[in-house]
This record gives sequence, C-alpha cells and structure tokens, in this order.
Amino acid sequence: QVQLVESGGGLVQAGGSLRLSCAASGSISSINSMGWFRQAPGKQRELVASVTIGGSTNYADSVKGRFTISRDNAKNTVYLQMNSLKPEDTAVYYCNAGSLFQFKLYVQNPDVGSWGQGTQVTVST
Repeated sequence: QVQLVESGGGLVQAGGSLRLSCAASGSISSINSMGWFRQAPGKQRELVASVTIGGSTNYADSVKGRFTISRDNAKNTVYLQMNSLKPEDTAVYYCNAGSLFQFKLYVQNPDVGSWGQGTQVTVST
C-alpha cells in the first residue's frame, strides 16, 4: 500500500486559487482511482474529486467548474487545482487511493481508510 503525502494548502482570499499535490511513495500507475477528500470542522468527510486509471473524473456538485483533478503517473503524484475558492471550501484536504467503491466506504466511515496528515486550506472573505 502506497503512502500518500499531501501538500500545497494555505490561506487564500475568496476568489483565489491553490494547487494541492499528493505525492505517493510508490507507483500509482496501476491504482484504479485516486481521490481528494475534505473535512471541515464538525462536518462529515466528503469526496471532492476522483480520477480513474483511465482518466475519467468525477466532482462533487459544490466544486464542479472550479476544481480540476489530475494524475501524473510518471511522477506518482495527484493534483487538485482549485480556482474561484469560497469560504465554504475551508477544510483539511486529504488524498487517497483505491476504487470508487472504497471511496464511498471512506466517506461513510473514514476510520476504514488509511489517511495522511492532510493539508489545511483556509479561504478568507
């Protein structure tokens, strides 16, 4: 199982942009899906975006048109480009690897998955 390290978070004003990176300790080329999740204080962890091994992407309705997920198998890295950020995007962002089925389980019970430390994104008004 690869270890994942998130980075790129920070404090940004509303309307700004950030790019998050998720570096894997090993190859991700054969991993079915890579996903970005987020969890705000007092809220359930949610799946923000995912990308399959074939390049198909899915996004939560709240981020469609603003966020873009991509994977670079050569660099074993997954990115989340976040534009037009809103205060409600404030959360700790995590990445994970597996399948879309597993991602649904992770949302229902985050304790099931193995998580990195995440990266904090704070959007000010």
